[in-house]
Amino acid sequence: MNKNILKQRLGIIGGGQLGKMMLQASSTWSISTVVLDPDSSCPASAFCDELIVAGFQDEKGLESIAKKSDVLTCEFEHISTEGLKNLERKGYIVYPRAESLKIIQNKYDQKKFLKEKGLPVGTFLSVNNSDQLHQIGEELGYPYMLKTATEAYDGKGNQLVSSFEQAPEAYEFLSKRSDIVYAEAFIDFDREISVLCCRGKDGKTVTYPVAENIHKNSILYETLAPARITNSQESEAKEVAVKISGVFDAVGIFCVEMFIDKKGSILINEVAPRPHNSGHFTIEACETSQFENHVRAVLGLPLGSTRQRSPVVMRNLLGTPDHAGIPVIVGAEKALSIEGFHLHYYGKEQTRPHRKMGHFTVLADTLESAIEKADLGEVCLRIVSESSKGKE
Repeated sequence: MNKNILKQRLGIIGGGQLGKMMLQASSTWSISTVVLDPDSSCPASAFCDELIVAGFQDEKGLESIAKKSDVLTCEFEHISTEGLKNLERKGYIVYPRAESLKIIQNKYDQKKFLKEKGLPVGTFLSVNNSDQLHQIGEELGYPYMLKTATEAYDGKGNQLVSSFEQAPEAYEFLSKRSDIVYAEAFIDFDREISVLCCRGKDGKTVTYPVAENIHKNSILYETLAPARITNSQESEAKEVAVKISGVFDAVGIFCVEMFIDKKGSILINEVAPRPHNSGHFTIEACETSQFENHVRAVLGLPLGSTRQRSPVVMRNLLGTPDHAGIPVIVGAEKALSIEGFHLHYYGKEQTRPHRKMGHFTVLADTLESAIEKADLGEVCLRIVSESSKGKE
């Protein structure tokens, strides 16, 4: 191994909470870092050695960070793939690869690619115009989902269609958001799960314990690990994640979100080519966090153990409804007095309703105990706005 491998400079496109946590992981080895983000006060700004203020579609900005980095990675998908391809043509090292990112950015292309590779996905159909809606309802049955292929996250870009009468309005709404709309059979699921798979430059992989995810209003609310599933389901889910990592020739963390339907079958929901919200539990609960293993992979370091130390619950801290402005965290002292409780506050300068402002994890001897302690912590904590604090 190159004796100067820790002297590499890591470039991260995106300075939100995921970028910040990558930086915190890399700081263990005093890795030099540069971040690109349009917000000069983004959460990562206080942790990087250099910040380039530029947009994610700004090809000049992308080339600027590439010139200052030995290897580039990203904290989210919505980046100019043409800009990244241009960097690759010039010899810069980028993970995930631009071609993989292009497929993953378009949810319809992603599903089509996974199906072609023989991986388990639900039934889906392209929608080219509103004239197809009656036929789609006949083929998929009701209810079904209409989705945008791009600009879709945290439930944005999804519409449940329960009858033909609802379909035209749903299609019109979504087609204003994205040029590409597709339909997907509704999955009556028993569990939502995710698997983090980290793949090194040498093709070696490690997988984390399967996580069970619970959403509220289409935003991740809670992650439980280990997931409450059978051993065979756990093995199958991990096998799917490893296969996906391979077909994308991944380097770094890939998160695969899946459904377990009422029959016990596993179906892929979507793929994220980077550290993921549902993997935050790994920071305290696993020997090597998802962030550290991602950094290890892209720098060409050996991957770390993913062994889980104890059962864990992770919950997101969202901006309180009706509060917007400078954030104030209420109840931290009381929450931090709970045994096994770990608080992560992202340091965003503005709160707004349902914005991800932080998360907490709780470790305990049993999952049931961790859930009980998480309930206590959740009662304590609120993210409010400074202007409204006196009214609380």
